[in-house]
Amino acid sequence: MARLAGKVAVITGGGTGIGKKTALRFAQEGAKVVVTDINPDSANSTAEEIKNAGGAALAMAHDVSKEDEWQRIVSQTVEQYGKIDILFNNAGIYIIKPLAELTLEEWNRLMSINVTGVFLGMKHIMPVMAKQQAGSVINASSVAGLIGASGHVLYGASKGAVRIMTKDAAIEYAAQGVRVNSIHPGYIDTGMVAYASETTKHSKSELAQAVPTGRLGTVEDVSNMVLFLASDESSHVTGAEFVIDGGGTAR
Repeated sequence: MARLAGKVAVITGGGTGIGKKTALRFAQEGAKVVVTDINPDSANSTAEEIKNAGGAALAMAHDVSKEDEWQRIVSQTVEQYGKIDILFNNAGIYIIKPLAELTLEEWNRLMSINVTGVFLGMKHIMPVMAKQQAGSVINASSVAGLIGASGHVLYGASKGAVRIMTKDAAIEYAAQGVRVNSIHPGYIDTGMVAYASETTKHSKSELAQAVPTGRLGTVEDVSNMVLFLASDESSHVTGAEFVIDGGGTAR
């Protein structure tokens, strides 16, 4: 049986990486998927791949930092599919930079995407779910929201905010049947890790050697966790954080 049969999911940053893999996986499990991305070509590519495989998908250009664009996403999704069961707040950007070198512009830009984008998604989609008395929100945080690291004051602040926002929203909406959880990936083999490798001057193999399991995580590793949290299998799970880091934060 398809684990997401009959469900409608909105995935931000669905054009590449973790977002794309999760969108494809959701569709394979029976969900109708709304793929949003700042890059409309990327969103369209993911949606076309889903449709070519026999699934249902809708692609939309989307700047998650803008409230009117969230209102458009919600209205068009409900018009097209009648409801929203799942929100994966996945879109985000990554900056590694010493504290004293950060600019206010960099701070505001990253926060507008990583924090404000998650807030706006919850603000506009969770009330729709509450009316249905059911829904699952998965917010992408990071191990940087749990532990400190040099050069991560900005990124870590954003992911720490996502972590606690998730818990607050989970308590607020628990009685209305809406679940909210956060995921905390470590080094996952995506463009962000390529950027981290270049910035820190550590090769991917060196980064992998620092992981207790001896390898980088994959987009499949993350999408498997997101699928569980989106499905009814996690019906009694809310306000929790799920670490996908090969044991890195266990040290």
